[in-house]
Amino acid sequence: MRHLRALPALVLLAGCTTASPTPSASGPAPVPASATPVPSAEPTVARSDSPGESPTPAELAFEVETYPVPAGSRPHDVAPATDGGVWYTGQGSGQLGWLDPDTGDVREIPLGAGSSPHGVIVGPDGAPWITDGGLNAIVRVDPDTDAVEAFVLPASVPNVNLNTAAFDGDGVLWFTGQAGWYGRLDPETGAMEVFQAPRGTGPYGITATPDGEIYFSSLAGSYLGAVDRATGDVRVIDPPTSGAGLRRVWSDSDGRLWVSEWFAGQVAVYDPETDAWQEWPLPGDAPQAYSVFVDDIDAVWLTDFTANAIVRFDPVTEAFTSFPAESQPAEVRQMLGRPGEAWGAESAADRLVVIRTVP
Repeated sequence: MRHLRALPALVLLAGCTTASPTPSASGPAPVPASATPVPSAEPTVARSDSPGESPTPAELAFEVETYPVPAGSRPHDVAPATDGGVWYTGQGSGQLGWLDPDTGDVREIPLGAGSSPHGVIVGPDGAPWITDGGLNAIVRVDPDTDAVEAFVLPASVPNVNLNTAAFDGDGVLWFTGQAGWYGRLDPETGAMEVFQAPRGTGPYGITATPDGEIYFSSLAGSYLGAVDRATGDVRVIDPPTSGAGLRRVWSDSDGRLWVSEWFAGQVAVYDPETDAWQEWPLPGDAPQAYSVFVDDIDAVWLTDFTANAIVRFDPVTEAFTSFPAESQPAEVRQMLGRPGEAWGAESAADRLVVIRTVP
């Protein structure tokens, strides 16, 4: 069942830094199961001293709901489906799951022997597309028939440790491999190209801007990569904080790139128009910013592994709202959503979680 709680406000100061990067360039080298939703814990608010005109998080109402999925699923990424359900990758079970938020029912789709799916997104065709590290393949599942189609990477690039994917403005799917690779797949022809990433290992998150451009983040390389879609070249953009560890990236409606800085415990934004950065430390002691997602009103959602919480950041007021998890630990590694809903997967607790904005 749904559970709505009031927001007790805890006001703290959050600092902000700004800087301009020094970019460099680099070229490429050619299950039915049922579940009962469970309410989660109270949120808290931390705010900077910068004024804003929009409603503060303390003036908004949220409800937090969790849904158990089959034990051993170890859900990693989520993606709201076009039919109102929610897709998730069962990294521990080698399956793609689909959750009905109204009933809690789950259906599971086996992806094949050796599967270990990481990311899932819904493509322009309405189908879930999966980055599967176990199969070393991009996998498409037909949402109507559950038919599985795998696009295996070339034999010359085994074990790339596939992470995440995004579709560009032309409908081409771009993906990252943490072993030091990024690539693209043309869904219409099946043609695939894989490139060596600058600085070796690290490519992790990836996003498309509203105008269809592609950027990825490198965790080990600690940079933002701007992809030339025509050539496959990458322009390396360094953040102000050296060694920040850029784990995931997401574009807002203006094409600014928000990144979670894992090692620095910060959220950062890069503006391609001004070539400038801003960074904000997450509240609390020694935060670890894992995921980042920008919703339909340009609020920024993150997860903090140290605090075991989902964190909402308002770029206008610079206020942080923290939603501590009931699960100990929860380990939400990725978030995605639809208007009024921010979804994540508690990979350590075999649960999905959603935070809804109450009108």
